[in-house]
Order: sequence, then C-alpha cells, then structure tokens
Amino acid sequence: MPTTLPQSNLPGLELIHRGKVRDVYALDETRLLMVATDRLSAFDVVMPNPIPGKGEMLTQISNFWFGKTAHLVPNHLLDVPLAEVLPPGTDLALYARRTVVARRLQPVPVECIARGYLIGSGWKDYQASGTLCGIALPAGLKQAQQLPEPIFTPSTKAAVGDHDQNVSFAAVVDAVGSELAGQVRDATLAIYQWAAAYAAERGIIIADTKFEFGTDADGKLYVMDEMLTPDSSRFWPADEYRVGISPPSYDKQFVRDWLETQDWNKTAPGPVIPDEVIARTSAKYAEALQRLAGITLD
Repeated sequence: MPTTLPQSNLPGLELIHRGKVRDVYALDETRLLMVATDRLSAFDVVMPNPIPGKGEMLTQISNFWFGKTAHLVPNHLLDVPLAEVLPPGTDLALYARRTVVARRLQPVPVECIARGYLIGSGWKDYQASGTLCGIALPAGLKQAQQLPEPIFTPSTKAAVGDHDQNVSFAAVVDAVGSELAGQVRDATLAIYQWAAAYAAERGIIIADTKFEFGTDADGKLYVMDEMLTPDSSRFWPADEYRVGISPPSYDKQFVRDWLETQDWNKTAPGPVIPDEVIARTSAKYAEALQRLAGITLD
C-alpha cells in the first residue's frame, strides 16, 4: 500500500531545504538526499492536507523519465542504496519509494519550461499581447491549440508562497550568461520533444512541462529535482483533447477546480481539501504513472 508522509523527519541529517513538496538533506559535500513528501501545492500555496502516496508516485515517474532520457541529458541520480545513507532506526518502507540520492549541484536559477500547446499562463499572455515570453506567435490561435513548434518559455523561480513570473530568453541570458542559457534551452526542448513523442504512443499529450537544471564543479549541466511528473507537467488524454477548451488533466486539476469555487484569495493558508477531491486527484496521478511508465504502486 502507498505510504503517507506530509513531512520528513531524519534526525542526524542536515535539512538544507524544505520546498513545496520535497525535503532536501545534505549527506556530504557532493551528495544530497531528496525526499518527495505527500504535500500538495496549488496556486503556489501548500495545502493543509496531503495526497497519500503522491510523493512515491512522483518519485517513481521521475526516476522512470530520468532513466529514459539519460542519453539526451545527464541527470542528478546516484546509484546508492538508501539503507546505506538513512539514519539508524528510520522506517525504510516509508522512505524507499519516495527518496533518492542525488548529486549536489549548483541550481540554475530559472524554471525551464517547454510548451507544445497554448494553455495556462501562456494562453493568458497570448490573449493579452499575442506573444509568450517575448516570442511572437501567429494570430488567431485558440486555447489548447498545438503550437507550430515547441517553444522555450522560462520563468522566475519563486519562493514558497510566491508566484513564478514568465520571462524572456534575454532575461535568462542576463541571469546566467549566454552559454548556459543556450544549454538549458536546448536541453529543455530536446527532453520535451523526446518525451512528447513517447507519451503520444501511449495516448497522452504532454502539453507543457517544467525542468530544473544544475551544474557541477566543472560546469557540466544536469537535469535535476523532478522530471515530467503530474506536478511539473500538463498531461492530457489524447482521446479527450479538443481545441478551444481546457482538456482534462492527469494532475491536480481536480484540486485547482475545487479551489476556484472557494472563497479563498490564493494566499496561505489554503483551505482543507475534501476527501473526495483528494481521492480523485490521487487516482489521476496513479493512472498517469501506470499509462506512461507501466508502474502500479500496490
């Protein structure tokens, strides 16, 4: 059965970051321990109650994609048994499917987003200006329409409780330099295009997705954190896709839709999510994991 972990507790390890979903610990100067909890973030606010098993599903689908795309871009995973690095007395079963040992990298301070379809904040920006992150798009595009080709649309990395903001490629160049900016753009689009083709064969459209990258001491680029999960991507069932409407998603859209009906100003604290919404959201994550990776967490 999936486990539930709203917040990790690993005495003896140095907690260096507690994000919206992941808790990150230092193992030594070159390695990190990353724990995907069951916390749920919506509209950049962490909700009061978790989605049981969500962290396990996110980790398993990320690990699947990391393995599938290693020929394109190296990733942060290290092949180290968890039993060797978890503190004595830790419940291994609780952490086994939600925890990875990873390279300790210098994060690139940009959210690297690939878009193949016009939806979400991209659709809003296009409606307002006809552009997206400084990229001029053809006139007359409709909601959820496929773009002529995938585009790189970076955003700022917001702190917990803040909102990411779309920025231009020029802003990325200003932030990290032209060489690294070009590397992350090319890596983002290469992974997206490969994964989108893979998912299409399984009846799923990847409308857009977000990657995070880091560099090692030699400046080598790695993809890190999570990859192509329902938290970082929009997965649409191809048989329900229609241009002009927002298609159903294999993600936390049930939560977002419910939140939109609440008297809530999208700032912390968020409202308690009903059990039915939690269950339907969990089922969508599980379906995405099974359809894309062939993995079922019994």
